Amino acid sequence: MKNYRRLWAVLGVGIIALICEFGLHHAQWAQVVITVIGAVIALLMLLDMIKTLRSGSFGVDLLAITAVVATLAVGEYWAALIVLLMLTGGDALEDFAATKANADLKQLLDNTPTTAHRLVDGQLHDISVDDVQVDDIVVVKPSELVPVDGVVTAGSSLVDEASLTGESKPVEKNVHDELMSGTVNGDAALTVRVTKRAADSQYQGIVRLVQESEARPAHFVRMADRYALPFTLVAYLIAGVAWAVTGNPLRFAEVLVVASPCPLILAAPVAMVSGMSRTSRAGIIVKSGTALEKLATAKTVAFDKTGTITQGVLAVDQILPTAGYTADQLLQLAASAEQQSTHILARSLVKAAGKDLLPVADAEEVTAQGVQGTVNGQLVRVGKAAFAETDQQVDATSVFVNVAGQYAGVITFTDRTRPEAKQTITALHELGVEKTLMISGDSQAIADKVAAQVGLDEVYAEQLPADKIAVLDQTPKENRPVVMVGDGVNDAPSLAVADVGIAMGAHGATAASESADAVVLRDDLTKVACAVIISQDTMRIAKEAVWIGIGICTVLMLIASAGVIPVIIGALFQEVVDTITILYALRARTGRRDADQYEVKTA
Repeated sequence: MKNYRRLWAVLGVGIIALICEFGLHHAQWAQVVITVIGAVIALLMLLDMIKTLRSGSFGVDLLAITAVVATLAVGEYWAALIVLLMLTGGDALEDFAATKANADLKQLLDNTPTTAHRLVDGQLHDISVDDVQVDDIVVVKPSELVPVDGVVTAGSSLVDEASLTGESKPVEKNVHDELMSGTVNGDAALTVRVTKRAADSQYQGIVRLVQESEARPAHFVRMADRYALPFTLVAYLIAGVAWAVTGNPLRFAEVLVVASPCPLILAAPVAMVSGMSRTSRAGIIVKSGTALEKLATAKTVAFDKTGTITQGVLAVDQILPTAGYTADQLLQLAASAEQQSTHILARSLVKAAGKDLLPVADAEEVTAQGVQGTVNGQLVRVGKAAFAETDQQVDATSVFVNVAGQYAGVITFTDRTRPEAKQTITALHELGVEKTLMISGDSQAIADKVAAQVGLDEVYAEQLPADKIAVLDQTPKENRPVVMVGDGVNDAPSLAVADVGIAMGAHGATAASESADAVVLRDDLTKVACAVIISQDTMRIAKEAVWIGIGICTVLMLIASAGVIPVIIGALFQEVVDTITILYALRARTGRRDADQYEVKTA
């Protein structure tokens, strides 16, 4: 708002000066108005610059402020007004560009749910979303925002998750499916059992990430300030030599008028915010410009195994029935008995069985043993070997099934490698990553097998959280920046220690997301490669915009030193330079490469 107020003040001064000189024909009045008000605005900017210097950064406005003072001193008050217009207009344009580029990021905040319909004794009561408690039953009406995270207990509907995951196709939600707050319900009502309070929900966690990403300044802006020091010295040198050689102080003003630092002030932050907006649209929240900068030059990427390289969900692997049952029959009976359970293996059974479930009666969970229920008039027990009345042993995660008092078979489970994992590792190597690692707490044999399947360069197995940190800390300087990708609570310390931590946030732990520098909102590992592509594009465009601005300004300074460019024309030229650099920096919103080129397309 401060930048907009200063812009309006300069425009007001300009209108008054125009009326004085060309309406009332009093040029001296116009000069006095511009000189007095211009000097006040320049003083305010000087104070801002001093604060910048005290914070440890070089004030890149120094050149422009000097240009204003110089032009006022030699009587070129209209040129001084144009320089002031350039400064205040450039700052206001930066605010506008940043707001424009950040619109996708802020869309999350606009969708924050505020009301929930709690179901009590068959009656709906509208309450604040903050008053909803875990295990409350709420109803999400058609076309409403889902207020809190929960599990569907009744109803079926297509839910739009695009604002959270980037998935454009609506997702079908049925009984036992998880719902994320902030998604949009379809055409049918859903009854939902609350699993998290609003403050702890998936959506509020993402909102906090958005707020953090907006609050943190881009590190590249400080890099631009480092460019400013030599650029300022070169500008003063050219202007000083021109004045000394000609003996004309006007030449000093002519050079400084075109030596605007606006390419440095504007190009880097506009490009950075544009890049962060692009990552948001791609389903990735990046918390800071520093993370973008390091991702662009990443040399090493380390991965956790479970939930990152693998799917993190145990899927049915083998179905081993006894005589008298087929594999399909055993799976159907086990899944039917487990269909009301929320256990992870129960969900895997139900998913594997599909819609071929039979009604279950008297379903009961036996603590630490398993589930039993009546299916087709027969008591079906699913759980541990003893619960299924067998002494059979299986070297894998498994459930044993007993039907009508007789052992019927065993079903095993495995954590499968993500289908996109191998493609992601290949993509990272193509993008310039020199080394890929897997740091896992699993046994060496299992870790080696997974690593071989996806093409990882090195494997560190049987690693505790402290061991994972040690592996990252010991990465040689020539192999940095190092990126860590994980999803669990045990990955949170590693994500914080790495140069860049990326959390698989679609189903990952809150602790991992909060400690990470970037969060992948969609359950798709190729988004890691997508983030690297966007970061590389953003940094390249930011640097190019800065150097384009510096190059044009340097050429204009050399021409102005020869007295070819009048002060007022030089001021107008500088406005063109500012526009060019800002428009070029905004190209980071789309970049040059398809960020989703490595995404695995599924039917």
